Amino acid sequence: MSSDPPTLSDSAVSDAPPAIRPPRASGNGGTLPASVAERLRERIIEGEFPPGSRLNERTLGEMLGVSRTPLREALRLLAFDGLVRIEPNRGAQVVELSETDVRETFEVIGGIETLACHYACERATDQEIAEIRALTFEMRASHARRDLPTYYRCNREIHARIHQAAHNTLLTRLYETQNIRIQNLRFVSNENHENWDRSMRQHIDLAEALAARDTARLTEIMRMHLQCKYEAALKYLAQRTPSQEPPNHPQYSA
Repeated sequence: MSSDPPTLSDSAVSDAPPAIRPPRASGNGGTLPASVAERLRERIIEGEFPPGSRLNERTLGEMLGVSRTPLREALRLLAFDGLVRIEPNRGAQVVELSETDVRETFEVIGGIETLACHYACERATDQEIAEIRALTFEMRASHARRDLPTYYRCNREIHARIHQAAHNTLLTRLYETQNIRIQNLRFVSNENHENWDRSMRQHIDLAEALAARDTARLTEIMRMHLQCKYEAALKYLAQRTPSQEPPNHPQYSA
């Protein structure tokens, strides 16, 4: 009898996943400005504050129940992340990326994520792989419920856990710095159900390739996954505003 574990694609969504540690802490510590920044960051990622929108301090303060001092510090933290732009006498505005910005960022992210996959196959502990598989089970359940916010939080955590499993601190820092800029585009790409279904299948394949420590397969699936995200992001940008760039967009290479 084979001792191989069942694959995620063959297991029921309701199957009990392996035990998992709580997600890593996010933000910039436990301060009030960091907490406010994290709440705003989630709203920007999930499209409540779309690219180009102005962030009125009075409205935000009332919404979040905070005074202007921690709110302004929170906005400065988001500006450091590259999510908002603060202009003198005009306040803060959610950054709007151009097609060139998106292409260049995905090119960098593609290289970083495929390299992380390579090292994760070599260095991940069995526990780290089990936790990534557990998160993938949670993703499947969220996908079945069409619960996009929960699905995407699992999605983000899986990508973060792959980087943790690579055990390269510099690589992780580079990923976090660049990925935050395109989180909103990665989120909204799943609002198209065909894109979302394809992304879910790719994540199942990612988890299984990592469990098998199949470096070539894992890096190729990640490359395809990010190429699909890139193409979906360009379509979203084209629908949002008229394109000011040539119609033949180069394929980014991971």
